[in-house]
Amino acid sequence: MEKYIEKADILLEALPYIQRFANKIMVIKYGGHAMEDEELKNGFVRDVILLHYIGLNPVIVHGGGPQIDGMLNRIGKKSTFVEGMRVTDEETMDVVEMVLVGQINKEIVSRINSNGGHAVGLSGADGNLIRARKMWAHKRGKEGQEKERIDLGLVGEVESINPDILRTFIANKWIPVIAPVGVGPGAEAYNINADLVAGKVASALQAEKFILLTDVAGVLNNQKQLISTMDAKMADRFIREGTVSGGMIPKVRCCLNALQEGVKKAHVIDGRVKHAVLLEIFTDEGVGTQIF
Repeated sequence: MEKYIEKADILLEALPYIQRFANKIMVIKYGGHAMEDEELKNGFVRDVILLHYIGLNPVIVHGGGPQIDGMLNRIGKKSTFVEGMRVTDEETMDVVEMVLVGQINKEIVSRINSNGGHAVGLSGADGNLIRARKMWAHKRGKEGQEKERIDLGLVGEVESINPDILRTFIANKWIPVIAPVGVGPGAEAYNINADLVAGKVASALQAEKFILLTDVAGVLNNQKQLISTMDAKMADRFIREGTVSGGMIPKVRCCLNALQEGVKKAHVIDGRVKHAVLLEIFTDEGVGTQIF
């Protein structure tokens, strides 16, 4: 009997959060180890379906870097990276679209639908969802010299998000699953960082929550301890002081931009933890870092 009472207590702990977030939009950037481990894949899908059935409105933006690497290796094409961004020529862009839109997106949608959910797959071309412009990298020169501009090929940044198509699907009880491929002014496709797309989607929808799944516990302090909660000013200071460093800097900045553009709260959570999304949203402790 005790184990059943414990289950009831867990449900009751979630009740105020369910009430608070009913009908709210939550944009989840799905990537990292959570997309590669079979048990975590199934757990994530069920989490999303549960959110939907209890009255929340999840929107998923997925990545796919490792899968793109795998396909490029298979055809004997090497990738070049500049400041963490993949230089994308036309052949590479064809592979990016094939993997992100034709493979990963369809797999996520299929998993959700086969488990009783109602998902629809989208890319930037659908309904002009993601309008993009070319992104340039800038290499730091010596002091007093101008930065060198580096051509990344078909790498883009988000110019605008059309939220109307997403709101239409949400209103009709569908879960949008978005591949981060944008469309330029000449109808050319652009490869865009999934974190950036997810942040801009969250802003366009004025989401209640923007959740980034990562392969680390969250934002850590100098003692490598998890920072469970911090405000935007604290996060900005941690970046300046070096507490937040390396690959976590663009993720935290992405969260800060979303907050400045109207998102209520942002979360950087450990996607390696099973049911991480549910634990972050519906428990007092959470499993990552909350930024507000």
